[in-house]
Amino acid sequence: MPAPDTAFAIPLDAGSLARPDGAAIAYHRLEGSTPGIVFLGGFRSDMTGTKALFLEDYCHRRRHAYLRFDYFGHGMSSGDFADGTIGRWLDDAVAAIDSLTEGPQILVGSSMGGWIMLLAALARPERVAALVGIAAAPDFTEELLLPRLTPEQSREIEETGRVVLPSDYDAAGYLYARALIEDGREHLLLGAPIPLDVPVRLLHGIADTSVPWRLSLRLAERLRGARQRRRPPPVERRRSRPPRTNSGWAARRLIAGSAELSPAKDNFDAAVFLAAVRVIGTVGLGIGGDRAGRG
Repeated sequence: MPAPDTAFAIPLDAGSLARPDGAAIAYHRLEGSTPGIVFLGGFRSDMTGTKALFLEDYCHRRRHAYLRFDYFGHGMSSGDFADGTIGRWLDDAVAAIDSLTEGPQILVGSSMGGWIMLLAALARPERVAALVGIAAAPDFTEELLLPRLTPEQSREIEETGRVVLPSDYDAAGYLYARALIEDGREHLLLGAPIPLDVPVRLLHGIADTSVPWRLSLRLAERLRGARQRRRPPPVERRRSRPPRTNSGWAARRLIAGSAELSPAKDNFDAAVFLAAVRVIGTVGLGIGGDRAGRG
């Protein structure tokens, strides 16, 4: 394991969680009522993104506890991103939940953070009140990354241990390490039922080109708590494409482990989050209501 980056200093406006290997995980935390909300960001994302800050404002106005943090090698945390793996980032998430939160928590995972969200819930089921996935990407290393590689890129990652692929979010591209893929295989979820019995809401933009919306449907079908009752609009019941509605909302829904699809590519806005928190309100957790997504 590489030596910890002892020269790294987390800015004063962020908290710092020390890890056993000397790494420092940066975080922002709000004190408040429970259940708290923990935001789990995506691959190469950080805790200053739109979703993380939207949730912080939401919790601040409602006096709910909230935690956002950066994984090892992300944002303001220490470490080399290239050394990060799913297992490493899962350990960060579990440590943050254990050390920085109290009582039941609602985990909100975006993209790769949806994978981390599920793994963390399996590791700490007694601490999880509900789950909200935003374009969740479980098993993305196998489902999305490997099929994308050309034969030349596959050889490159095998021979050098890494490859850089083009990204819509970074002109320099994203680096993917062989260790990320190999470690990811130790944490795959979609091949079997997922033993989680908490309320789940999965939100996914049907225009999303990075994470296909059908991945959320596959995930919903794997969640043990999901009732396998689909309710598409009757006119479009047999269409292979996502059906359209006048309201612009998506058309398939699995109740309990629930996939709700939105045509927005961004996957996240006030209306989308309102739809997510409604399932939380139905189990008496005190979050939600018709005003939740305004402002």
